[in-house]
Amino acid sequence: MIILSIVIPAFNSENTAEKLLRSLSSSQKVDFKQMEIIFVDDCSTDATVLKVTEFISSRNNRFSRVKVIKLKNNSGPAKARNIGVSFAKGKVVLFLDADILVYKNTLFEIVRSFSNDPDLYALTGVWDKKQRGDNFFPKFKALRDWSYWINERDPKNYYYLFSTRIAAIDRKLFLRLGGFNTDYKSALVEDIELTYRIARRYAVVFNPKAIVHHEFEGFTKIAKKYFWRSYFWSKIYRKRKKFDPVATTSKEALTTISAAGLAGVVILMTVSKIFRISVFTNYLSVLFWLFFLIHLWGVRKFLRFVRREEGIWFTIKSFITGILLYLVIITGAALSIFEIKKFKIQKSKFKS
Repeated sequence: MIILSIVIPAFNSENTAEKLLRSLSSSQKVDFKQMEIIFVDDCSTDATVLKVTEFISSRNNRFSRVKVIKLKNNSGPAKARNIGVSFAKGKVVLFLDADILVYKNTLFEIVRSFSNDPDLYALTGVWDKKQRGDNFFPKFKALRDWSYWINERDPKNYYYLFSTRIAAIDRKLFLRLGGFNTDYKSALVEDIELTYRIARRYAVVFNPKAIVHHEFEGFTKIAKKYFWRSYFWSKIYRKRKKFDPVATTSKEALTTISAAGLAGVVILMTVSKIFRISVFTNYLSVLFWLFFLIHLWGVRKFLRFVRREEGIWFTIKSFITGILLYLVIITGAALSIFEIKKFKIQKSKFKS
C-alpha cells in the first residue's frame, strides 16, 4: 500500500536533482515501501534525466518505486505537477521543488501529521534559515523567510500558503479541485491561487518541523520573481478584494506602502535640496519620519530577529535591502493596476 507519493517537477536541475534524491533516501523512521517518487522532467536541455536515472539504479536509492516522466514540451511547474499527480497512487501527495534538500525527519513529519489527524487535508512546511555561503543577500533572504513563517505569522490564522517547496495534500482533494492552474507557466502565483481554492473548505496547516534546505539566489533574480509575483497577485486581489495570511496581510500592505512613501519623500527632499526649494522642507521632514516609523513598526520583529542572528551591521543592511524589495513589489502591483486602467480606457473609447 502506497501512503505517500512524492512529486518533483524539474527543469534543467542536473546540479540539484540527484542531491535531493539522495537526501530523500537518507530519511529516517519511514517505510520506503509505502512511498513512491514521481519525477517529472519538464523538457530539460541538460543532463537532469541522466543524473536521475543513474541514481535510481544506484545502491543509494532506497525507494522501490521511482517513476521518471519526460515531457515533450516545456509546460511549467503547474502542469508538470498535475501530470505527476495523475500517475500517483498514494493517499497523500507531497510536492517538492527539485532544488531543495530534505532533512532526515522531514518525510516522517509529513507521514506522522496525516496519520495522526484524519481531518488533515493540506499541509505546508518551511525552508530553514541557513545558507552555506557568506554572501549577504542569500543569508538575508533565508532569514527573512524564516522570520516570516516562524516569528511573524499569527498562529490563529485559519490557513497558510500551500508553498510548493514542501507541501502535501490529500490526493483525492487535489484531483477534485482540478490541480494547479496551468495558465501560470512560471513558478509565480500558482501556489497562491490553489491555496485560495483549498481554503474555501479546508485549512492549510503549517508544520514547522517539516523543514527543507534551499540555497537562495542573488538579489536580481529574487527581485525579478518578487516583481512578477506581485504583478499577478494584484490581479487575483482585484477579484477577491481582500488581504489574507497567504500572500499579503493588511499589515504587509501598509509596510509596502510606507516603503514607497519613504522612498518618495527622500527623492523630493533630494530634489528640494538640489534646487534650493525650502517651502515644503518642514512638511517633507514630518512625512519622512511618519513613513519611517510606520515602516519600522512593520519590520520590527524581523529586525530584532536579524540582530540576534547576525548583529547590528547586518541588520542595517537588511533594513535597506528590505525597502528595495518592497519597492520592487509595489512597482509590480502598480504595473498591473496601470494595465487594467489602460484597458478600461481603451475599452470605453472603443464603445463610444
